[in-house]
Amino acid sequence: MEKMKIEITKTEDNHLLKRKEVFFRLKHDEKSETKGASPSRAQAREVLIKKLRCKPNLLVIDKMQTEFGKRETVGYAKVYENEERLKEIEQEYIIRRNFGSQGIGTSAGEGETQGEKEGKEEQKE
Repeated sequence: MEKMKIEITKTEDNHLLKRKEVFFRLKHDEKSETKGASPSRAQAREVLIKKLRCKPNLLVIDKMQTEFGKRETVGYAKVYENEERLKEIEQEYIIRRNFGSQGIGTSAGEGETQGEKEGKEEQKE
């Protein structure tokens, strides 16, 4: 099964808030893991984490929208420099939406992510 294709359409460094702001477009068709349906926030986070090679506990998807009849989802995500800054700035409902009720810093967010491992392997080649 094919992976969803992601395109980073724009990135901006926000030095004041200590984060990178990312605008993206996710393409999903019948051959992707979503089988043409709109991707869940968790699926989009996974793809973005691999593409941006960031730690899962620092990435927050703010918005995602799929236009009716299209197999593209556009969205806006933020990658923070550290967890403390994320907790200071983001609203509680956004944190719950991205990390669930267990919150930030669970075992999934610790250590090296699969995306970081794959990125290192690609750089070796």
